[in-house]
Amino acid sequence: MLQVNEIRENKKKFIQALSKRGFDASIIFGDVLQTDELRKATQAKLDETLAQSNSFSKEIGLLYKKGEAQKATLLKEKTYQLKEESKKLTETLNNTLEKLQTLLFTIPNIPNDLVPAGTDENDNEEIFKEGEIPILAEGALPHWELAKKYDLIDFELGVKITGAGFPVYKGKGARLQRALIAYFLDKNIHAGYVEYQVPHLVNETSGYATGQLPDKEGQMYHVTGDDLYLIPTAEVPVTNIFRGDLRTHSELPILCTGYTPCFRREAGSYGAHVRGLNRLHQFDKVEIVRIEKPENSDAALTKMVEHVKGILKELKLPYRILRLCGGDLGFTASLTYDFEVFSTAQDRWLEISSVSNFEAFQANRLKLRYKDEDGKNKLAHTLNGSALALPRVLAGILENCQSPEGIKIPAVLVPYCGFDLIN
Repeated sequence: MLQVNEIRENKKKFIQALSKRGFDASIIFGDVLQTDELRKATQAKLDETLAQSNSFSKEIGLLYKKGEAQKATLLKEKTYQLKEESKKLTETLNNTLEKLQTLLFTIPNIPNDLVPAGTDENDNEEIFKEGEIPILAEGALPHWELAKKYDLIDFELGVKITGAGFPVYKGKGARLQRALIAYFLDKNIHAGYVEYQVPHLVNETSGYATGQLPDKEGQMYHVTGDDLYLIPTAEVPVTNIFRGDLRTHSELPILCTGYTPCFRREAGSYGAHVRGLNRLHQFDKVEIVRIEKPENSDAALTKMVEHVKGILKELKLPYRILRLCGGDLGFTASLTYDFEVFSTAQDRWLEISSVSNFEAFQANRLKLRYKDEDGKNKLAHTLNGSALALPRVLAGILENCQSPEGIKIPAVLVPYCGFDLIN
């Protein structure tokens, strides 16, 4: 969330930057500044009224001591009027603050200077590509057919139990899923991330703090009886661990990782591109989160990108990295790099990770600060990334590693799953 003083000081610059997203900020910035002026004027009037009321209260006591009861009574009537006025001013102030907060919640993060202008995924920039795309034997199958052939995943059974988008993993499919989770966590821990096991439901405050609310309210499953939300990513509960914190500069950076199932309604998703594991309502993901000093967050983002690259190299999957354009950038992100694995059987790229720097946007919502070397309170920077999302990684392994003999498991996963071939 942007701060009002930032908007006031950088209005023209921010309007231009947000135009990369196709977001016209000129009107809402005007509303924000106008509302903030009303807030300041109301606060000043309230402070003045309360000060006058306090002054009268002290004077009333002195008048009674002097035996001037009549004057004291007149002042008591004025004090009563001031208290009534202060109640009205307090109500106006609270309403103004609520309106200001609502306005600020609807403004997306300012894109980093590196973010290219563009309207959708077609305008994203490919900045890196690695790995050879395998040439598959004739009759190669997409992963949903492989899953059925080798009895790894039962999509129909998931429909029976819950509905479309909730697959059931079986046998070696379940073991491979578990192996990927353990491997990703071990890689993250070895890189210095501390593992957390976190709740899979969060309250509304947590959703607002990391920016899923109100932006993605329609994409989240809402447990109405308890007013809780199923998490769309571990980013939400893990980052909220630090909500309201004031850390020392020596505590940063903070590196966290965690595995959770993720739940997304994916409203409106349909068609061949969402078959099988391509688009699910429930899926597993291992996340990495960093809390950084502002001056170190750019370097931290680079480290996260390199970390994910290292995992994909070990899996020997062909992948590429995209720098997202303004129109495809997430609401809370300042800069995002997407990783995509090439699915040879589908002849298309599948997104498997997003690595993002939110700069101070989330920290302002979270009220996550640290004391710098001079003892001043500053907003931290938050970053997060998928390391990795499982469904499309699994799809890539099944499709790219298939052969007439079966599906050859990447060597790095064999110690985790206990087999090297699915046949």
